[in-house]
Amino acid sequence: MQIADFALERYFARWEFAVRHLLCASDVEGWRMADLLALADEDARARWAGLRLGYTESTGDPALRAEIAHLYATLEPADVLVFCGAEEAIFCLLTVLVGPGDHAIVTWPGYQSLHEVARAAGAEVTLHELREADGWALDVDRLLAAVRPTTRAVVVNAPHNPTGMLPEPGEWRRLGEACAAAGIRLVADEVYRFLEHDGRAPLAAGADLAPAFVSIGVLSKSFALAGLRIGWLASRDRDLLARCAAFKDYTTICAAAPSEVLGLVALRARATVLARSRAIVTANLARFDAFLAARPGFATWVRPAAGSVGFPRLAADLDADRLAADLVTAEGVLLLPGSRFGHPGNHVRVGLGREDLPAALERLAAFLDARGIA
Repeated sequence: MQIADFALERYFARWEFAVRHLLCASDVEGWRMADLLALADEDARARWAGLRLGYTESTGDPALRAEIAHLYATLEPADVLVFCGAEEAIFCLLTVLVGPGDHAIVTWPGYQSLHEVARAAGAEVTLHELREADGWALDVDRLLAAVRPTTRAVVVNAPHNPTGMLPEPGEWRRLGEACAAAGIRLVADEVYRFLEHDGRAPLAAGADLAPAFVSIGVLSKSFALAGLRIGWLASRDRDLLARCAAFKDYTTICAAAPSEVLGLVALRARATVLARSRAIVTANLARFDAFLAARPGFATWVRPAAGSVGFPRLAADLDADRLAADLVTAEGVLLLPGSRFGHPGNHVRVGLGREDLPAALERLAAFLDARGIA
């Protein structure tokens, strides 16, 4: 397989652990081990105390799969397949799902593997561009107009990275109905689910909309446990899951035993875990709103509807790549230019999930003041 370099991950490989403030992180501030273990019920504490560091079940610990299934309305534990992070789940799914002669439609700008893995597998890919002028909205009519006889999959990330787009529930169901009627598999990347803003409810999970549809989930984003590397595919199409499991034999085979137990702890305490994440993101969303209001010469944005990121557009006389490079050199604060998504607009991704966002904004303000940008 020949595959393009992952531009975003190469950027983070250079900078993520070399800066003081990661103002573009997509995850929420990670849990401390002791704090997470304090949430464990009696069964999980016993599992942790008696844990043996051997291989685990390749499909995932049965108790973990049962807890993941509880996140969906129609699924059973056998409808869940555990992976080492969402990245592995995406890689295995798209490699199995499409190949030469197939066509896929993928929302863009977005996480590169959602379209690049399908291309590397030999499929043709049409990028469904989300447009700032439309409020980054998912245009269902325009998306469906791109369907071909060879279209095998429609891949939608919602809540969306990097824009924070959340489709209207009616439009989301309309897309699902159209895909089901055409025999097209809807793949819903839902890793930011449960971080909806301003009282919005989560969308119906993709896997709940039709038996052939697939949901991609992970503990890294909304659950603030990126270090566990626990992701999953959820679908009532057990034949597809079996094919993905067979392919996974050539990648990681199984997840880490400690990660599975800690993931079980988090999912059983999900009300507490998600409330913490929402509190952090909600507070930071208000802080960044105020920052933009106070500095109209810096940037504007379509306020994200969900998730832990936003995609502000810099003022016309500021260049995203140049500003990001100068900012990280001068202040040790990292923004992610839209060019890392291949996006030509003058945008940067801002992360709303880290507890040091106030300090990062102070350094960004000092940087802008030194250059007379108000």
